[in-house]
Amino acid sequence: MAKTAADKIWDAHVVRTDDAGRDLLYIDMHLLHEANTPVAFDSLRAKQRAVRRPELTLGTEDHVTPTIDTGSDLRGTVAENFVNSMRRNCDEFGIELFELGHESRGIVHVIGPEMGLSQPGTTIVCCDSHTTTHGAMGALAFGIGTSQVEHVLATQTLPMTRMKNMRITIEGVLPADVSAKDVALAVIAKIGTAGGQGHVIEYQGSTVRAMSMEARMTLCNMSIEAGARAGLVAPDEVTFAYLAGREYVPAGEAFEAEREYWEQFVSDEDVVFDREVYLDAKEVSPRVSWGTNPGQTVTLGDTVPAPDSFQDPVERSAAERALTYMDLKPGTPMRSIPIDAVFIGSCTNGRIEDLRQVAEIWRGRQVAPTLRVHLSPGSEAVRRQAVAEGLAEIFSAAGVPLRSSGCSMCVAINGEVLAPGVRTASTNNRNFEGRQGPGVRTHVVSPAVAAATAVAGHLAAPSDLQG
Repeated sequence: MAKTAADKIWDAHVVRTDDAGRDLLYIDMHLLHEANTPVAFDSLRAKQRAVRRPELTLGTEDHVTPTIDTGSDLRGTVAENFVNSMRRNCDEFGIELFELGHESRGIVHVIGPEMGLSQPGTTIVCCDSHTTTHGAMGALAFGIGTSQVEHVLATQTLPMTRMKNMRITIEGVLPADVSAKDVALAVIAKIGTAGGQGHVIEYQGSTVRAMSMEARMTLCNMSIEAGARAGLVAPDEVTFAYLAGREYVPAGEAFEAEREYWEQFVSDEDVVFDREVYLDAKEVSPRVSWGTNPGQTVTLGDTVPAPDSFQDPVERSAAERALTYMDLKPGTPMRSIPIDAVFIGSCTNGRIEDLRQVAEIWRGRQVAPTLRVHLSPGSEAVRRQAVAEGLAEIFSAAGVPLRSSGCSMCVAINGEVLAPGVRTASTNNRNFEGRQGPGVRTHVVSPAVAAATAVAGHLAAPSDLQG
């Protein structure tokens, strides 16, 4: 029987199936961060249970930790209790932890791929919805809840109901100024924020094949914003080239053996998906959100839509609420909207390719003096590379310091928040009410649009900049 890539991975990890048809899946890699794990460890401790495979578990400090002066005393900060709990739990249960100051520390969904921990054909979980990022490696990766974290820690397995399969095929060459982030937002605009519910989305097509691994990570990262359980790109030559030489990837003959194994995790040509979606790359433009969910976006050349333009009463009501919160009027050109702050970073767009793109736009330019611009790399390895390549000097010359790595202003649980009423252009993945602080108005954009906006002082694309 023909199978999808996701089903092949799933079938390779089934330990047993119960009478209700639910499978017990073996988990290859369990990633932890400090914000969502204390309860799971407390429960293990209360039940006197050990961690089944601590060597298959890795922790990092990224969500609540600061991205400036990371060597400082955390006493009295929002991070103190979370960090102390994480360090105590990992030490007690024998789990490797990348603490503040560790050279390998960074956002959990950035360090996994860059270290080679995320590999094709594997199952990867984390108590974070954007675990879908790792699907770019050809893995079945998804977020889990606290009780599931405890189950994986104790058993290295997870009871699951099989997901449906959706294929999104993207064909053609992307226009200038368009990136994987714009493609992701275009997909969400097409299928809706619940369009992928219960599905694994597999991205196929010439556009995807031409994408770098980092671009594929951005695409898979945003799968959760379309309601999907997971997103993946089947492994190919781009994947293998990216993995070769990374810390946790075998070398030499062992790498060739692994590669031969990885090559099987592609969808069969005659397989039937539960849902098919097609996107023409040449029709994708730089996109920007006007509302309070990633599905409420338009192209940068459009205007703010009117609520009565939505036929569905639920969408119409959501648009009315969103425009009130965002303080926007229908018909306003998106390019005319002034911006108070810019955030560049997150597990969606905090990789070295994103920073290179920003540096190219800022080279020889200054950011608008009225803006607060916040730039946080996705990992300390990305930060070191940015310094080595001279990108940090370009950022500094433009008026923006390169901070340390972390989730930073994406989540607003680490003290890095904006004031109520501030309007921000951000490369993070979400824009719901209060995401970057109570009353903050977030416009989700690509790194290129964020960088151009920082210079222009209003929503803009790189091609809008003169000189």
